[in-house]
Amino acid sequence: MRRITSIAAAGVMSAALALGVTACGDSSSSSSSSSDSKGKKTALAYDIGGRGDQSFNDAAYAGLAKAEKDLGVKGTEAEPSDGESDADKVQRLTSLARAGNNPVIGVGFAYAPAIKKVAPKFPKITFGIIDDASVTGKNIANIVFNEEQGSYLAGVAAAKVTKTNTVGFIGGVETPLIKKFEAGFTQGVKDTKSSVKVISQYLTQPPNFDGFSKPDLGKAAAQGQLDKKADVIYSAAGLAGSGAIEAVSKAGKWNIGVDSDQYSQKGLAAYKESILTSVTKDVEDSVFNLIKSVQDGKPQSGEVRYGLDKDGVGLAMSNPAFTKMTDVIKAVDKAKQEIIDGKITVKTAP
Repeated sequence: MRRITSIAAAGVMSAALALGVTACGDSSSSSSSSSDSKGKKTALAYDIGGRGDQSFNDAAYAGLAKAEKDLGVKGTEAEPSDGESDADKVQRLTSLARAGNNPVIGVGFAYAPAIKKVAPKFPKITFGIIDDASVTGKNIANIVFNEEQGSYLAGVAAAKVTKTNTVGFIGGVETPLIKKFEAGFTQGVKDTKSSVKVISQYLTQPPNFDGFSKPDLGKAAAQGQLDKKADVIYSAAGLAGSGAIEAVSKAGKWNIGVDSDQYSQKGLAAYKESILTSVTKDVEDSVFNLIKSVQDGKPQSGEVRYGLDKDGVGLAMSNPAFTKMTDVIKAVDKAKQEIIDGKITVKTAP
């Protein structure tokens, strides 16, 4: 696997994409050098925060690593640069497509404008975009999730666990996508125990996306909610969420993680005991499935949706402390089935 690191100067982005390649550490090197992988190349273009965010991007990377191991593909990773424009993303995707990668996957809704411009120019290449269904085309696969459903379950758990009757939600950037997390969480809390107060806060507003990449912002927001007696805090803020997790852990309160099973993330090991559960999105399998569909000659296109009914979203059960809370687990399981059965309709906006 090759990894293209971020370059701050947009003017040298093309050259960087061609030349700025480094080895990828623990990824499968045998598949990259194997003759079986000749002509089978795929690429991930990461979202804000890049690989190492212990969350969204790392889940996408896990799917790429699985494809390298199981399918023998050669993977390339492309990192974002700070404060980059849509033009930078266009340049990145164009370079990846010209290099023969198929599919080329944009990790995050921020790639929508770039894919809209680039995909028509490469009709034989499949472009995947995670968390966006607004840009469509015959060679575009829109990988989307029912984040509100998983967040509802987190709200049920938070309402059952809180001792102060106050819980918190921290959103990285106030976008329609992150509002789905807030809406589901708040509804789950209120449906379970209407007297519980939900403190909601967003770290930044578009076009400032620092709320997905600056841990200090998450830490400060979490401390503010802790000061207001919140004892369970759910952070949907990418890399910034790691700052919130640190603050909540040091206060001896409960975290709810997001996207990946953050209890199991090595970078968060020092705080894992505070991570009650995480709202998971099966980004790993969605990336793998898209790559496999291309390799099988039947590339996915259009909306590919993952919800509770397909275990595309859910709650992680890695923390033994959580699995021992039988009354909480029972309430979560009941809510999950009622959502699948259509008895509960989860809101997608606050």
